[in-house]
Amino acid sequence: MSTQSVKTAVQVIETISLHQPIGLSDIAKRTGGSKATILRMLATLKEMNWVKQSDTRDATWSLTFHTYAVTARAGLGADLRDIAIGPMNGLQLDTRETVHLCVPDGKAVVLIERLDTPHVLRAFLALGTPVPLHASATGMAFLGASADDFVHDVLGGPLEKVSDQTATDPDAVWKLVRETRERGYAINEEGLSSGITSLGAAIVNSTGAPVGSVSVSGPSSRITPAKYEEYGTAVARTAGEISALMRGSR
Repeated sequence: MSTQSVKTAVQVIETISLHQPIGLSDIAKRTGGSKATILRMLATLKEMNWVKQSDTRDATWSLTFHTYAVTARAGLGADLRDIAIGPMNGLQLDTRETVHLCVPDGKAVVLIERLDTPHVLRAFLALGTPVPLHASATGMAFLGASADDFVHDVLGGPLEKVSDQTATDPDAVWKLVRETRERGYAINEEGLSSGITSLGAAIVNSTGAPVGSVSVSGPSSRITPAKYEEYGTAVARTAGEISALMRGSR
């Protein structure tokens, strides 16, 4: 298999993972390949049990459970997750709201662990969900702990408007980054999902560089401004505990 074929296969798998179920034409459009090339690649991936095609009229494509099993065995983020789960449980017990753990992936963070609230009304993101850095508490916390050059790079590209409240103006996002640095935690008021407020803090390595972030999220009707300081302080403390544990494990 040529280098280009490998690249195309990875692009196809990533595109399906983000947009499944998805049709052939849409995959070709998003990857920039021809339908004929993408169809041959899909046939190979199907033969290897990485993707499957629906029996419906639109014949869309999705990943198989085999794909998830392979990535799970790879242990992506497993070390951080194992280290973080104890402090995350403490944060969940203190706040009784949903707790998220994310790791960076380019200009996004990806959810690798979630502890759910016992409340019926809750924040929900599926594991593996990529979240734009500028649109979430976990992402903003990561930006706040990042070097200015990285922040400039992120804000230099288009900023997706994920919800009606997402900040997409670079100056406005920079203001949020500075506020995050000053207080030690990020506040995201419905920037990712309408009706959901989150507070997040960065997990850093021994040099102070961010390697992930943790947040507490819930309905804005429960996580009100009156709770920001209490929950933000708890999130920052949790991120600090995870950071210390991570450095001690090296």
